[in-house]
Amino acid sequence: MKSGFVAVAGRPNVGKSTLVNALSGGKVAIVSDKPQTTRQRIFGIANGDDYQLALADLPGFQRPRDALTERMQRTVDQSFEEVDAILFVLSARERIGAGDRFIAERVFSLGTPVVIALNKVDRLKPGHIAGQMQTASQLGEFHALHPVSAVTGDGIAELREELVGLLPEGPLYYPRDQRTDLVVELQIAELIREKALQLTRDEVPHAISVEVDELGEKVVHATVFVETESQKQIVVGRGGSVIKQIGTRARPEIEHLLGRQIFLELQVKTRPRWRRDAAMLERLGI
Repeated sequence: MKSGFVAVAGRPNVGKSTLVNALSGGKVAIVSDKPQTTRQRIFGIANGDDYQLALADLPGFQRPRDALTERMQRTVDQSFEEVDAILFVLSARERIGAGDRFIAERVFSLGTPVVIALNKVDRLKPGHIAGQMQTASQLGEFHALHPVSAVTGDGIAELREELVGLLPEGPLYYPRDQRTDLVVELQIAELIREKALQLTRDEVPHAISVEVDELGEKVVHATVFVETESQKQIVVGRGGSVIKQIGTRARPEIEHLLGRQIFLELQVKTRPRWRRDAAMLERLGI
């Protein structure tokens, strides 16, 4: 059988996580419209009768500003080592510019086959898509270029087939029923953080992290960390309205993940400058 690893690269917010979910056939990475949503490398695993494709969903390329973003960028750099291919994701809805060219220089210099995915082509006119494909084709010596929509599924099967074709013969790296390499506690923490990102704004999303304190048969207890008291007030909300809504949105997905009904108990704590705290980042698995 064919098996191997593909690193997924691209600017923040080009739809990398949504694309990994689509290629894996289910949700493995959280999604939001906020930059820095993906903080660690998460493998989405696509299994077929004769292949296993492990896709490394990576943080977006960025200039490190603190211990958190330094670790995120280090993760990106290390993830290009010993992969069989690179999936370079561009957004068809945005101008292909300097940020994309910066990443292109990095990925095309590695000597690894690069497949370009021009994402978010749904609801765009054919002429616009053709123009973006022409621009994308000038970024480097690519192996293949696929216009796709991770949201509608257009072009996903063809892209998956293209990536599988680049894999060598190899073993089964993960059990066939496994869709991600994240332990359950981290999957739950990410689902809670996703809902918190959806319900907050401005600088608050960047300051949010989540840690699962207890994973029992009937109760899941987790702590939502922020950096300041004002952020805590926003996440808690008037009369606890926001944190309650975070729990309401997260619980069904956690129950689906665990395969059982649970009581989700959330608390919000302030941890000043946690993004610069190496010990805290280790605890959070970043």
